[in-house]
Amino acid sequence: MRVIGLVLALGLTLMPVAAEAQQAGKVWRIGFFGAPGPSAETDAFRQGLRDLGYIEGQNTTIEYRFAGGQVERLPELASELARLKVDVIVASNTPSAMAAKAATSTIPIVFAVVADAVGAGLISNFARPGGNITGLTSISSELSGKRLELLKQVAPNASRLAVLYNPSDRSNVLMLKELQESARVLGLTVHPLEARAPGDFGGAFAAMNRERDSVLFVAAGVLTLEHRNRKALVDLATKSRIPAMWGHRQFVEAGGLMSYAVNFYDQLRRAAQLRGQDSQGGQAGRPARRTADKV
Repeated sequence: MRVIGLVLALGLTLMPVAAEAQQAGKVWRIGFFGAPGPSAETDAFRQGLRDLGYIEGQNTTIEYRFAGGQVERLPELASELARLKVDVIVASNTPSAMAAKAATSTIPIVFAVVADAVGAGLISNFARPGGNITGLTSISSELSGKRLELLKQVAPNASRLAVLYNPSDRSNVLMLKELQESARVLGLTVHPLEARAPGDFGGAFAAMNRERDSVLFVAAGVLTLEHRNRKALVDLATKSRIPAMWGHRQFVEAGGLMSYAVNFYDQLRRAAQLRGQDSQGGQAGRPARRTADKV
């Protein structure tokens, strides 16, 4: 069973930049970081640029920085991009957006896949985000109830929910909080399992099996979405024979059971259409827009 769902994405201070690509002789320098290494994710972002006339190697240069699944490396990578004085920094997820915001207050920042921009402290509110940051925020952390309902349909007798998350990833912490609230309504006991590095996966699954957890939710993030890590997690879940809901469709593409989430690739393509505000702040955010995967 593979389920990919419909969610809302909020565009904050969206400012189309296609016209700027036409400036004669201008070569735009973009800093892109936070996503897994060269992959379908980076391809989606480059496609979004091409659709607007930004051709890498012609009128656009992209400085890539990949963390290899290590959240702790993101501040260093953000500082590198700030020192390069790129025209804009594109942060693909919550921790990288937070690192970019801490690294510069002048270079425009666009975040692509953030679960809760307000809850993470990236913006003050949706109407007037303020600062030099803008982007797309999903309601991923607020989808917990629907995700658990789907999981209960697969395992109606489930009573214990294991949640594998990275406490160093702010988006994962917000997700855990929402899951705990939703689980109570459905009569599920939540068993949080911390994983800060790939070496923690085995111990987390051993604890899950020891406690006889009924179902599993794996939060998406810098650590878990890294290619080798996502495949390792799917293999561990399959070996444990536990019904699992995954935080993004990439896990399902790797063989996982099901997911209900925003289309990660679509948000990266759409991030190419945005640019950050200047350091003086900017306009009010536009209304919510829908983005969907197919069921």
